[in-house]
Amino acid sequence: MSFSSLGLCTELLTAISAQGYTTPSPIQQKAIPAVLNLSDVMAVAQTGTGKTAGFTLPVIQRLSDGSPVQANHVRALIITPTRELAAQVANSVENYSSHMNLRSTAVFGGVRIEPQMAALQAGLDILVATPGRLIDLYNQKAINFAQLEVLVLDEADRMLDLGFIEDISHIVSLLPKKRQTLMFSATFSQEIKTLASSMLNDPQLIEVSVVNSTIDTIRQKVHPVDKARKSEILIHLIKTNNWRQVLVFSRTKKGADELVSQLEHANIPAASIHANRTQHARTHALQGFKSGKIKALVATDIASRGIDIDQLPCVINFEVPDIAEDYVHRIGRTGRAGTKGLAISLVSTSETKQLLAIERMINRTFSQEVIPGFAPTKKATVVKYDDDEYGNFEADPTPRRNGKFSGRKSHSKTTSSHKRRK
Repeated sequence: MSFSSLGLCTELLTAISAQGYTTPSPIQQKAIPAVLNLSDVMAVAQTGTGKTAGFTLPVIQRLSDGSPVQANHVRALIITPTRELAAQVANSVENYSSHMNLRSTAVFGGVRIEPQMAALQAGLDILVATPGRLIDLYNQKAINFAQLEVLVLDEADRMLDLGFIEDISHIVSLLPKKRQTLMFSATFSQEIKTLASSMLNDPQLIEVSVVNSTIDTIRQKVHPVDKARKSEILIHLIKTNNWRQVLVFSRTKKGADELVSQLEHANIPAASIHANRTQHARTHALQGFKSGKIKALVATDIASRGIDIDQLPCVINFEVPDIAEDYVHRIGRTGRAGTKGLAISLVSTSETKQLLAIERMINRTFSQEVIPGFAPTKKATVVKYDDDEYGNFEADPTPRRNGKFSGRKSHSKTTSSHKRRK
């Protein structure tokens, strides 16, 4: 199947070809015709499957016709959970619409609001936004939704995880009732189903992958190691394999910064990316990583959404994630678009429980490979859990003020939106 068979216009096909894409992915094959048919869509697709093009391409085509946008109005609104993802989606929109007369931009927190207000004055065909900054702009009367035709919620599951449900509900209450709504999520939990039922009108359900699947092109390895020697083994692996790029996941912001210091002390160019860093610092770190100036980028789960590196060779879980689903999101940063990737998890004895949860979710057992010279001094104890006791438990992905994580049974309970805005 080719992109031309999906009903896309010549201008889009030219832009797609310029990006080097020839064959649509499964999510694109199903989502593009559905969106062009003006249906509401509930799409479930894991990271790295091409979902961004699955909604941006048909939305751009829909907006190529119609009334010119008025001052401070927007015709299509794409909401994302993080700044990096907003910037990535906006970049895709710009690339795909390069041969069309459409105006678009991204707005998010961490930077001055005045330039964003100025960009809105002329009106925008497509606005990509994080929830907090979007509400700030609305409260300052910088944006009007009267002309809105399309609403897209990208990474809906992560927005629920981050406690944005109140912000999303408030934003939706401001929008025209008559609109096309598209929701894209990596998981299809009961919370997502509830949210979809309240926002979408007779949606077409598209599922091309499930949460417990991991991409076949990714080789997954587990190295047992003492917690105190994780930095040492990470440095050893990077230098021994001479990796040009490695994305490292840390559980906490403080831990990410400390790890960067240790890597730089070992003469490995590194930078961190997390919610406490300014947007300028986050953008600079990501650009340095993409250009090759930075060899190791250390990220937290919250900041990692939107990190999209072509042919990223390796992802390392410096710490095993508390939420099993986050493992799939993490390793999905490598092995994208059919390329081969490597995902390594450094596992200490205290993380046996988290590793077991991942194995159960993806329905496989990892063979653990001990790196010579780094054998753990204490063997892990495998603990058995029944479904009721452990299967429904998740950890709150947002650090509390004391730097610790607290567990809870579900994500249905939210916190005040002003504490979580990006």
